Amino acid sequence: MRVLVTGAGGHLGSAIVPELLANGHQVVGLARSERAAAVVRATGADVRRGDVNQLDPAVVAEVDAVIHLAYDHEAVMAGEYAAAATADLAVVRAFGDALAGTGKTFIGIGLGGVEHPRAAIANEILTFADRGVRPLLIAVPQVVHSELDRGGFVPTLIGIARATGVSGYVGATRWPAVHTLDVARLYRLALEQAPSGSQLSAAADEGVAVRDIATVIGRRLGVPTVEIPAAEAAQHFGGFAPLLSFDNPTSSAATRELLGWKPERPDLLTDLESGHYFGSGRDGDDVGR
Repeated sequence: MRVLVTGAGGHLGSAIVPELLANGHQVVGLARSERAAAVVRATGADVRRGDVNQLDPAVVAEVDAVIHLAYDHEAVMAGEYAAAATADLAVVRAFGDALAGTGKTFIGIGLGGVEHPRAAIANEILTFADRGVRPLLIAVPQVVHSELDRGGFVPTLIGIARATGVSGYVGATRWPAVHTLDVARLYRLALEQAPSGSQLSAAADEGVAVRDIATVIGRRLGVPTVEIPAAEAAQHFGGFAPLLSFDNPTSSAATRELLGWKPERPDLLTDLESGHYFGSGRDGDDVGR
């Protein structure tokens, strides 16, 4: 297939594009600037200049499928969840209009339950089936980890620990996690095999205690691991605080059975212990999932 990938130069895109290319697909990446275009070309994708916020239907017309990864992660890290979700909902609706009646595939990220700011986006994508589009949702865990992760949840926690001198966590929360290369393979399998309307889960680790993540970070940095009271979380973690109180164990058993997907890369704590997250300049230099 010929696939348009938004956010092709980001964390997930930098793994998904090579995975698609290695398995015989063609990939087009959308880029707003020449700098972004150079990043997309480096993944091996063709480039179309454009902005998802001002979608050109002609770009959609030349592909068989869309994988939508672009999102305002800087707003998320600043705690502006509703604003990021509202902007993305408009983008998704524009894709729905451009794809209507074509039978083409649209893969979006499905995150959280009914109270999650992105739930409305996921629900909108599922309505595409009524408009002659093949919608698929992949619930991507909070933590997507690997050497490609430059500005996600783990680098953010490491950066806060370095800045404050303690490795903090809030309560007994758990986060699902997945290695970048494993989630890339799931996207490819979903594109090739998943029935229309499938809601898939990319959780490899179903629920890693955030306390355990903080403990490894503290040990690697040589700072104490400390539970931060919920009342002090906003002061300590800033806009990241609400995510620290989110307990979200997640199963991917149905996805594994449906697509034969089996995570093969190191789990989160093993990856953390390997040390690559703790090199000079490693944390906080490129926000994006």
